[in-house]
Amino acid sequence: MKLSFSTLGCPDWPIDQIIERAAAYGYDGIDMRGCQGVMAVYTLPAFGPERASTKRRLEEAGLVVSCFSSSVTLVADGDKRAANVREITAYAQLCEFFGTPYIRVFGGAIGAAERADACAAAAEHLRELSALARPYGVTLLLETHDDWTRHEDVEPLMALADAGDTAVLWDVHHPYRMHGEQPEDTLAALAPRIAYTHWKDSVPAPDTKHGHHYCLLGEGDVPLRRMFELLRETGYDGWYTLEWEKKWHPEIAEPETALPQYVQYMRALESGQSG
Repeated sequence: MKLSFSTLGCPDWPIDQIIERAAAYGYDGIDMRGCQGVMAVYTLPAFGPERASTKRRLEEAGLVVSCFSSSVTLVADGDKRAANVREITAYAQLCEFFGTPYIRVFGGAIGAAERADACAAAAEHLRELSALARPYGVTLLLETHDDWTRHEDVEPLMALADAGDTAVLWDVHHPYRMHGEQPEDTLAALAPRIAYTHWKDSVPAPDTKHGHHYCLLGEGDVPLRRMFELLRETGYDGWYTLEWEKKWHPEIAEPETALPQYVQYMRALESGQSG
C-alpha cells in the first residue's frame, strides 16, 4: 500500500518540514496542493530555481511527489481555459522533472448550463489538456468532486473525452457523503478508470454549511473498510492519499495529529486489524 498526503493538511509548513514529517510519519509520497499559502506551487522557488534541491531532499528521504493537484476546472470560459493551459503545462513540466505521473483536475460547476452541454464542453477541454500533458508522460485525474461527484456524471464525461491518458481520482468521501452513493455502485461503474484515491472520514451535521464534520479516520461513519476491501478486489494498486482539508477547515485537528494517525489507521486496515 502506497500512502501519501495532500499538503492541504499542513498549509503552514515549508517544504523542508513537509518532507521531514512525511518521512518521519512513514509516508511514501506527498501530494502537492499548495505550500505556505501559495496554491500554485509551480510558482514557488522550491519548484522553480531550487527544484533540483527539492528533488534531492525527496530522494534522500525515500519520498516521491505522488501527484500535483491543480486548480484547473474543465467547465471554463475563454480566459479560464487559457489559464488552464498554462497551469497544466507548468505542472506537466514539473511531473517530468520529479517523475510524477499524475495531475489532478476538477470538472467544475455547471451553473445554468444543461448538463449535456457542460459535459461536452468539459470533455473537449479535457482532451485538449490531456494532449498537452501527454508528451511529458502525465495522466490527468478527474476527481469525484463538485458537480461531477456521482458516478453517473463522471462516467459519461470520461467516455466522451475518450482520452487514454486520463483517469478518475476517487475521493471516497464525496460520492458517499454528498449523494449517498454506495461504494459498490461507484466501483461497478468506475473501477477500470480509477487510478488514484483520496481518503477522509466524517460524521453527519445536517445543520451546518457542509452537512458534515470531518474527523480522524475511523471516527466517522464513512464505510472505509468496505471501500478498501472493494478496491483490493478490483486489483487496485495505486495511491491511498489522505486529504486532510486543514487549509479549508482550520477547526479540524492539527497535522501533527491527523497525518500520523492516518498512517496508523491505513496500515492497520491493510493488516485487517482496523474497522
